[in-house]
Amino acid sequence: MKRLFWLGVGAAVGVIVVRTVTKRAQAYGPRGIASSMRRSTGGLVDSVRSFMDDVRAGMAEREQQIQEAFAEGVALDEDDLDDLYPERGTFDGRDRFSERGKEGAR
Repeated sequence: MKRLFWLGVGAAVGVIVVRTVTKRAQAYGPRGIASSMRRSTGGLVDSVRSFMDDVRAGMAEREQQIQEAFAEGVALDEDDLDDLYPERGTFDGRDRFSERGKEGAR
């Protein structure tokens, strides 16, 4: 009876090992790699779509702010932008384009 028990345990372990090795071999085969690439590409496409949706929402929000300011007759200058977006820092009147333009004008 002991031998029959250990024969069953050995057969079960053998089946599990063979199935595991077969799945791993298929995962690294051409079909498995293609399937993996398809899944990762789908995830990338979803991420890009999500990013574009966020950008569109931000653009719509900013357009709404501009339209409200225009309707009220308010000009959006740098001070207004500093109030709306405090995280962007202050504007000191210099940028790389104006400096380059000054050098070219000399």
